Amino acid sequence: MHPRPKPMFEGLWLPMVTPMRGGHVDLDGAQALARYYRNAGIAGLVLFGSTGEGNLLGMPEKIEMIEAINSDSHALPLVLGVGGVDTRGVATAVRRLDRYAPAGYLVPPPYYLGPSQAGILWHYRQIAWATERPIILYNIPKRSGVAMTVETMEALAVLPNFGAVKECNPAVLAALNARDRLNALCGEDLSLLDHFLAGGRGAIPAAAHLYPERFVALMALAQSGDAQAARECFDPLRPLIRLLFSEPNPAPVKRALAMQGLIADELRLPMMPASRELSARLRRALDLIPASADRLQTA
Repeated sequence: MHPRPKPMFEGLWLPMVTPMRGGHVDLDGAQALARYYRNAGIAGLVLFGSTGEGNLLGMPEKIEMIEAINSDSHALPLVLGVGGVDTRGVATAVRRLDRYAPAGYLVPPPYYLGPSQAGILWHYRQIAWATERPIILYNIPKRSGVAMTVETMEALAVLPNFGAVKECNPAVLAALNARDRLNALCGEDLSLLDHFLAGGRGAIPAAAHLYPERFVALMALAQSGDAQAARECFDPLRPLIRLLFSEPNPAPVKRALAMQGLIADELRLPMMPASRELSARLRRALDLIPASADRLQTA
């Protein structure tokens, strides 16, 4: 009988986009977005993941954005995405970022190399030596080119740094929730309802950029056991979620946020803006979801 894992990173952690304007990180825009999501009930922000175009940002840009968001005395806790091919380079980045006392790091396996499970274990153990901060495993074979097995993830969970995994495969997510040896954070937005109804305690959903209060309400309803109300809250979001991932992320998310007047619709090349056709479909999907208090809060 394995002990129930200590909860880590409960609630909704938003993998926030990196606002850009004129080719540079829009620091004012980042601060405004951070306030908006704090006021909407988001638990924390994940910066510099794939939705945040993290691999296209230099370390000085990342530091400027961290400092801009943390300048708010009520700033949300930050998890920082740190990934790469070279284990030593990832560990060096973690050591440099540790001075900003993040809530943790979101770390995928090494990209492109396709290491064995033993190689993945070595990679994560080396990074764990670089910090005492929590590390969230990120199992995303679509981007990294290699999948971690449940056994690998649970082997890492024995170590003190590792207490959670962002899992994007619904079947693996369900298995992790059933085994309950490692806190699984839902990374597949269409699986959010099932995840929370199955006892999931946290998620990192990109779609929560839009109507974040509805996602917060969905989580609360599902976790309280009100499955019908949670389903009624979630079902109108499904068409929008599908559209947000119909073209390379984060182009659709940024286009939708720009439609709401929250950021400029700008990405860093080679990432391209969403297509004109998708814009029309996003507009129709947004119009079908009643907005309550989902307006940018600047206070």
